[in-house]
Amino acid sequence: MRGGTRRWVALWLVGAAGCALVRAPAPPITDGVQVGVASWYGPGFHGNRTANGEIYDQYELTAAHPSLPLGTRVMVTNLENGRAVQVRINDRGPFVGGRAIDLSYAAARTIGMVGPGTVRVRVEVLGSATLVAAAPAATPVAAPARRPSPPPPTGSYTVEVAALSDPDKAAHLRQVLAHRFPDAFVTPLAGTSGHYYRVRIGPYPLRTAALERAERIVRLGYPAIIIDERAP
Repeated sequence: MRGGTRRWVALWLVGAAGCALVRAPAPPITDGVQVGVASWYGPGFHGNRTANGEIYDQYELTAAHPSLPLGTRVMVTNLENGRAVQVRINDRGPFVGGRAIDLSYAAARTIGMVGPGTVRVRVEVLGSATLVAAAPAATPVAAPARRPSPPPPTGSYTVEVAALSDPDKAAHLRQVLAHRFPDAFVTPLAGTSGHYYRVRIGPYPLRTAALERAERIVRLGYPAIIIDERAP
């Protein structure tokens, strides 16, 4: 009887372990768009090698995805606050059932999800992008919109403060920034599920000038991403 009990317990443990290994599938990608839960990974993985052979840098705008080709550029939008960030897939994950994407620490800070840890997002596949650096995000200070954004200038380096799905919020933020940075502008980006409106400052002929401006922006509590407009 005791032996039979032991065998029953052993079979139950094997069955329970088997159930634990079955992960919920990631949400589907339809027409280049995926809606699901995002998480982020940072200090514990910083310096490790990623799936494409790079060294993981938590301060770069990258992400892990279970199925998209390595090197794919995607726009990830926090569906709770409308903030978006463009990242490059360079790793595999998340390894938690049902999740859509694992963002780097920098990307998570940019869309305001470090505190919650997870958030519902929209992942949209894009073409090539030009993101090269990032800084922590913060909630923009409100101010009344006054006039429409001037046309985007041309140049080498710009500093991106936000990418928003709401054009009114983007214009609002540009107007707030324009009080300190007259060269702030809004540039649209068309996606398969709608448009994004990127609030940027510049352009600057040298990266050092863009970096200096980005540091000023960060001190004011805003995120700052340096964009190399010449990159493919």
